[in-house]
Amino acid sequence: MRGTTVPPGMCSRPVKTGELPLHRLEVPAPDAVPFAVGSFDAVGPLSRAEFPHRHTFYEIVLVTGGTGAHVVDLTRWELSPPHLGVVTPGQVHHWEASALTGSVVLFTDDFLFDHPSDRETLRRLRERPWLRLDGPAHDRTARLIAELEEEFRRGGEDGESVLRALLHVLIVRAGRLPGIPQAPPPARARAVAAEFAQQAEKSELGLWSVRAHAERLGVTPGYLTEAVKAATGRTAAELVREARTQEAKRFLLRTNLSVRQVASRVGFADPAYFCRFFRRETGLSPGGFRRTGDAAPKIHHDCMTPSIAAG
Repeated sequence: MRGTTVPPGMCSRPVKTGELPLHRLEVPAPDAVPFAVGSFDAVGPLSRAEFPHRHTFYEIVLVTGGTGAHVVDLTRWELSPPHLGVVTPGQVHHWEASALTGSVVLFTDDFLFDHPSDRETLRRLRERPWLRLDGPAHDRTARLIAELEEEFRRGGEDGESVLRALLHVLIVRAGRLPGIPQAPPPARARAVAAEFAQQAEKSELGLWSVRAHAERLGVTPGYLTEAVKAATGRTAAELVREARTQEAKRFLLRTNLSVRQVASRVGFADPAYFCRFFRRETGLSPGGFRRTGDAAPKIHHDCMTPSIAAG
């Protein structure tokens, strides 16, 4: 995907006032594998970034030590290692942690070419992005990530295929962990719904209506509505509103953009209409959410090479 990787030292695009930093994956050459793995220390300080930001790439983290929390979008996940966490492109996250140890796996959507079904698994993992591992699960995960790191350091012409295979195993095993929603049987409707879900996560596309999504997917709005309803039990319009609201929340909570500017970012020409929409979806005005939503809720749960720029 164009623009998801950059040469060393160009991790972030210049940030406009009030915007969220967008991090891209650093690779040593334009034709380098869009993948990286290493410890938090090896990846670099941005892997522990304490400021809200988002990525153009996926991040899987295995946290083995530390105290504090990992904040993903509007949820604060307390650390109680070992944890496995997933951050997908477009999500906003940051760390409020000290003495953080573990491993980080970074890869772009392009790297999933051999196993496109992994995109669906990663979307399901996004619904439960913070999993506490028991002893055996942690050991298996740690060994697999160690193999990925060894193969990544080794390089070679055949290394990329091995990395793709090992990453596929890691994603499949993560999808089997307790508490992860299971995928429905494959079908044409599910395939269209999966493309729609992936598209809806990409806020930079600015697709804020069912019709806009349908045109980009090459289907009619009616077919898209039926496919999404059959595959998810929810309407496409509902999911678009949810994505639009989520993006507005991110800007309200994590930037100093005005309400008018936030409205424009999520496709509303009329700020007053945006305010009515936001209140209907959340029960709060944009200003009220910004004042009261400043602290993400605490979540308690039981189940659960060259420098690489990430976070």
